[in-house]
Amino acid sequence: MQISKRERNILILAAAVALVFILTSGWPAVTSVYAQRQSNIESVEIDIAREQRLIENTASWRERRVEVESQIAELNSQTFSGDTIPLVEASIQRALSLQARESGITVSSTRLADRLVTDGWLLIRQEMSFRTNDQANTTRFLERLENSAPRLRVTAFNVNRSRNQYSGSITVVGFARSEGLVAEVASNR
Repeated sequence: MQISKRERNILILAAAVALVFILTSGWPAVTSVYAQRQSNIESVEIDIAREQRLIENTASWRERRVEVESQIAELNSQTFSGDTIPLVEASIQRALSLQARESGITVSSTRLADRLVTDGWLLIRQEMSFRTNDQANTTRFLERLENSAPRLRVTAFNVNRSRNQYSGSITVVGFARSEGLVAEVASNR
């Protein structure tokens, strides 16, 4: 079967139209798939680089975690705890009196504790008057306060000598987390 010249021209024209159609509709689809593939490759490369950095930094992150955990433990050992603010105040007063007694200092009087609540912390200031016969007792008392756990920080200290006796006053502060404490006191009012 022989194709006439006219039929051949029609087939060539149909092939040209089909080629133009394929190029106009197929080419954008091919370029879109290629661009998406390239984007996926770049995303995977970025993820791989990030994972490698994380793997490389694992040791330093572990060290930082251990360091932070030890700081938290140290902070917890230096802060007072209790169910209510009055219990924390009593704990601070008891710790101060105990340190004084174990240093050979006689407690003359204690004032009511002052408190300040800010940013999740409770600061309690306790003042105490004391007397002793030996000046070395005051030094020993201050050293014991410096090394106390939970920690009492001295904010004011005054000592006077009259005859063979030393008398003075000391103000210390102690800290506690206020979470749960303040809300409980406020709900009891």
